[in-house]
Amino acid sequence: MDDQIKREATSHGARWNSMHGGYFSDPDVAAPFISAIERSAAESRPDVITDLGGGTGFLLSQLLATDVGRGASLVNLDDSAAQLDVAEDAGISCVHGSADAFRRADLGPPDSCFLFMMRSVLHYFGKNGLRPVLRHLHSQTRPGELFVHQTASFRRRQDADCLNELYAMMRTEKWYPTVDFLRESLEAEGWEVLEILPAPPLPLTDESLAQRYNLSQSDLDRIGNELPREDSVADDVIKKTDGRFCAFLHYWIYVCRG
Repeated sequence: MDDQIKREATSHGARWNSMHGGYFSDPDVAAPFISAIERSAAESRPDVITDLGGGTGFLLSQLLATDVGRGASLVNLDDSAAQLDVAEDAGISCVHGSADAFRRADLGPPDSCFLFMMRSVLHYFGKNGLRPVLRHLHSQTRPGELFVHQTASFRRRQDADCLNELYAMMRTEKWYPTVDFLRESLEAEGWEVLEILPAPPLPLTDESLAQRYNLSQSDLDRIGNELPREDSVADDVIKKTDGRFCAFLHYWIYVCRG
């Protein structure tokens, strides 16, 4: 994961909120996830809400204006110093660390009630790292505490395979599961999956991918030619027009109890 963060470092910091058309800094896009956090917090009444891989702190800044944010300590955990600098400038409490290695004592009094949240992070750990990170998260959770995460995952295996092929062609080890596989993995690591809710998809234009992953025009041409034909995947997964392509990450919100 460290190598991937370093590779994407040029898109971190002040530039991050404009990446991918501003998807990760759009209140309307974030609204379904924020609503799920608010409902979960109303149920569990946490003392500490931690955003695991919270980047620039955008989601926590949205919670600051709510009753949830005023009633709990908000902590942003991230492994990118540039992302944390932006969050700290916005007045968000930050901890440098990774979702697969933190300790709850790093984030607040261990005897407090925690709610863990996460958006678009699990894919960084790859296929082989998915179960270990879910296991680690569960080990830091007390019985009854909630973990609410928005994770890119697909209803159909062929659609997940298509996105995984795209990311492999971009020389990254990021990996996306099906919804069923992720639910089964969560349950295998001790999580009770309470709800799975839809969230807005993320359009990935070839231009935005080139910026984020330092791809050349020849890289884009090769990827566009090698991507599966549109008739073999859903049209809301890959679209090709005039030599350009756009892929779509489908997001789902998983409400889980430890």
